[in-house]
Amino acid sequence: MYLLCTVGSVYIKTKDAPAKDVLKDLVEMCRGVQHPIRGLFLRSYLSQISRDKLQDIGSQYEGDADAVMDAVEFLLENFTEMNKLWVRMQHQGPGRVREKREKERSELRDLVGKNLHVLSQIDGVDLEMYRDTVLSRVLEQVVNCKDELAQYYLMDCIIQVFPDEYHLQTLETLLGACPQLQPTVDIKTVLSELMERLSNYAASSPDVLPEFLQVEAFAKLSSAIGKVIEAQVDMPIVGAIALYVSLLSFALRVHPDRLDYVDQVLGACVKKLSGTPKLEVSRATKQIVALLSAPLEKYNDIVTALTLSNYPRVMDHLDNETNKVMAMVIIQSIMRNITCISTADKVEVLFELIKGLIKDLDGTAADELDEEDFKEEQNSVARLIHMLYNDEPDEMFKIICTVRKHIMTGGPKRLPFTVPPLVFSALRLVRQLQVQDGDVVGEEVPATPKKIFQFLNETIEALASIPTPELALRLYLQCAEAANDCDLEPVAYEFFTQAFMLYEEEVADSKAQVTAIHLIIGTLQRMNAFGVENRDTLTHKATGYSAKLLKKPDQCRAVYACSHLFWVDDQDGIKDGERVLLCLKRALRIANAAQQMASVTRGSSGPVTLFVEILNKYLYFFEKGNPQITSTAIQSLIELITSEMQSDSTTPDPASDAFFASTLRYIRFQKDKGGIMGEKYDSVKV
Repeated sequence: MYLLCTVGSVYIKTKDAPAKDVLKDLVEMCRGVQHPIRGLFLRSYLSQISRDKLQDIGSQYEGDADAVMDAVEFLLENFTEMNKLWVRMQHQGPGRVREKREKERSELRDLVGKNLHVLSQIDGVDLEMYRDTVLSRVLEQVVNCKDELAQYYLMDCIIQVFPDEYHLQTLETLLGACPQLQPTVDIKTVLSELMERLSNYAASSPDVLPEFLQVEAFAKLSSAIGKVIEAQVDMPIVGAIALYVSLLSFALRVHPDRLDYVDQVLGACVKKLSGTPKLEVSRATKQIVALLSAPLEKYNDIVTALTLSNYPRVMDHLDNETNKVMAMVIIQSIMRNITCISTADKVEVLFELIKGLIKDLDGTAADELDEEDFKEEQNSVARLIHMLYNDEPDEMFKIICTVRKHIMTGGPKRLPFTVPPLVFSALRLVRQLQVQDGDVVGEEVPATPKKIFQFLNETIEALASIPTPELALRLYLQCAEAANDCDLEPVAYEFFTQAFMLYEEEVADSKAQVTAIHLIIGTLQRMNAFGVENRDTLTHKATGYSAKLLKKPDQCRAVYACSHLFWVDDQDGIKDGERVLLCLKRALRIANAAQQMASVTRGSSGPVTLFVEILNKYLYFFEKGNPQITSTAIQSLIELITSEMQSDSTTPDPASDAFFASTLRYIRFQKDKGGIMGEKYDSVKV
């Protein structure tokens, strides 16, 4: 038979007989070999030697249109017979070597596919012939062979070898065969390949887009996928979702302006998932994440995704862990694209989407969470809160209220991360409203500083009750400062009262007390809204707490810091030199007591750092013109430090020595510089 094929090939070259007759005879003669493997190779050889003898347009054996049809018939006949032989291979030999036989079949598949490849290269095969003859005959063979391997390979072959334009125009026919394939065929990969090719075709030129609209490509693909999923009842959920991912990708690439298509795909996915409340299969959840991530990557704008009604419904089908992963993807998209969410309604939808990060879902215990991951997630939510902004104060206040409603459900572990950014968003709004009168009330102006401060007070109270007193105290002081800027003395006083109450009742750790008292002193020093009575009450409290700190050095530093409360270097600032001196003298007494205690307990007094620090405070107020701080007082303090340093009981400390030497160098510099300051320092001897 091989010899017969070779002779036939040579005979065609002589042109003594029409090529079509010889080829027809040869293809018929080959039926004589029915052994699957031998028959396959024989027909493959026939296909190979006849390739340059086909009556194609432009070939030396060219005939009329019928001649092209004859060439197509020859190839289709050979393809059909080869496919039958290939399918029959699975029945050869004993059943125990089935796996080995399937492997052999897979290796021989290219012999069958070559026929389709040759068919696609015949110039005479135009769209009409492809639609009316080639595709229908090939698909008939594909469907009728009822073999999983053959159906998958041949469908893939059709998609790969024929032009994209042909696929677009025959989409209905091609897709119509998909539900008829065996349930075990990996149809999702076939359809994904088809949609990928069509997407690339659409991207190749804007001129082809009208063709897609004309043939209603999206509607046909969507319908076909629905039918395939219905027909293959045993298809795993991951396969169905993968099909929807491919369809969504197709819609986003070909019709990016059609959000309704995107929502339609998500809706179909929700329908499919409705039977399974939560997905636990990792591959399926990854596909869902891919499905939900695709619109974010395409539009680079979460606001667009927020308009898709089915988006949150798909997220509801994710398990808790994947819900968090998806929420992080959404937040990262907002951060990457610096998207500003500007209405309360959008914020509501957004926080519903990321609820996996906002609160514990389905009673997940907080102690089950990984500490590092948890911190990263909550820091992301905190950053997100800063991305919510609107220039209109009323709308911004609505946004802030919406955020609080959601984050207050987060529980004690989350609030320390999420409340501070919310507080600072509200304070930013307060400063924006500073130009307005704080006493305006009524429905016309719902967002007033007073109203926002009430909101802030309630919010921080929730944080204080967790308890995280140090953080709540810091936020109360921030609010007090903002109220001071708005000239709302009662509000600022109330925030200070809350801060002091927290300090008294909740802050027990000595280090935390030191930090807190310095924060209180620093904030109080910047206050200018208080009247004499309120200021006296608060400064008295601050100095009282300073003197009650556990360690003497901490007491000393807090007390001399209080001196700044009585001398504010502003035009209208308080300047009470006598009380400044009282604070500094008290600090000196405490420093002295600290030295004596160190001497008793260790056998030697501590370093003179505290005395040098107090000396620097004396110099500061001396230069600021405090009449109570005299050059005599400075001189006596310098002499005290010098004698202390020369004492045998003092612990040597290089840092203290350097600090004191630097201070003396500064005094000399001021003396040498001359002028008014030089004259002031003239009587100080160093």
